[in-house]
Amino acid sequence: MPTVAERILLIEDDARLAEMVKTYLGGAGLHVTIAANGQSGIAAESRDAYDALILDLMLPDMDGLDVCKRIRARADTPILMLTARGDAMDRVVGLELGADDYLPKPFEPRELLARLKAILRRGRSPRKVDMLRFGRLEIDIDARQVRLDGEERALTSYQFAMLLLMAQHAGRVMSRDAIMDAMKNERLEAFDRSIDVHISRIRAAIEEDAKKPRRVITVRGAGYVFAKAQD
Repeated sequence: MPTVAERILLIEDDARLAEMVKTYLGGAGLHVTIAANGQSGIAAESRDAYDALILDLMLPDMDGLDVCKRIRARADTPILMLTARGDAMDRVVGLELGADDYLPKPFEPRELLARLKAILRRGRSPRKVDMLRFGRLEIDIDARQVRLDGEERALTSYQFAMLLLMAQHAGRVMSRDAIMDAMKNERLEAFDRSIDVHISRIRAAIEEDAKKPRRVITVRGAGYVFAKAQD
């Protein structure tokens, strides 16, 4: 079964280091988005869904500890801190604020990848989830089936993967670019079609009224959100 690439947000102001990390992690099958300062990192995290964050504590516009605190206040996304500071207290405070691990600079890319994979594993549910339920809608992950009121609804493999992606990030707005990036490892159909077309097909399958959707909702100017609360 095709897998969706895990998405990493790297908040790092050293452009050369950031590109090196992005290239290395990309070679390991991860999709990395770079934010060059704390404010843009907070905005990116609130706008799109990520599987983990790599956060430098030394940022030009604000303290990385404040970034960690603000992100952790609204999300449980795993956070790996990068620090060049010699004071161990900063690391302790970072962990107390909710970071999952830290890595001192300079570091070996291999160690960064190992620590990142470790927090990604811890961030996943310890119990294998094979079914997602949202009211009368069921998404059977193993069987790759979608059922509404127990009746199977027809979706292509690509559309199922897109629906699953949004459902796994229910309540989070996902931009079109974020969806396309996350879906890049899925096998495309015979010809490329827009995200909007696939969304319309998904709605036709799972909504009572595709023109007035209640499950896959458009957020004007931002993208789409899969509703957490459903009937």
